[in-house]
Amino acid sequence: MSGNMVFLLVFGRRVESEFGVINFLAFYMTTGVTACLGHAIVESESTKPLIGASGAISGVLGAFLIANPRARITLVLDPTLIFFLHRLTVRIPAWIFLLGWFLLQLGLALRPRASNVAFWAHVGGFAGGVISAIAIYPYFSKQAP
Repeated sequence: MSGNMVFLLVFGRRVESEFGVINFLAFYMTTGVTACLGHAIVESESTKPLIGASGAISGVLGAFLIANPRARITLVLDPTLIFFLHRLTVRIPAWIFLLGWFLLQLGLALRPRASNVAFWAHVGGFAGGVISAIAIYPYFSKQAP
């Protein structure tokens, strides 16, 4: 399973249950367009095609940040990353994890073209998700799934 699908599974399920299926689909598509526009504005000279769902998934992360800032995220670090431990599990608030992820994307976007990843789409999608969630979240139920 790719990283995008893991993020969509972990964060998207909760946002979808809070927004409803149709509203989530509209939100997802809107943040995908926002991500493409963000990338197109900053990388206006790029001739490479923009393919993938990571910008829209970034929008879902932004909505999760607004809708569930106090949720706890469990990170399980595998022994391949930490060779001297069997397994390390860390629980951190969602807002810390998501803001850290956003700052990482922003930092990678500001670097000279070292990758074929559209980091500006991630930044634009996340910002679009945050702004959209601030605008629409008060209209949805705040009940946890």
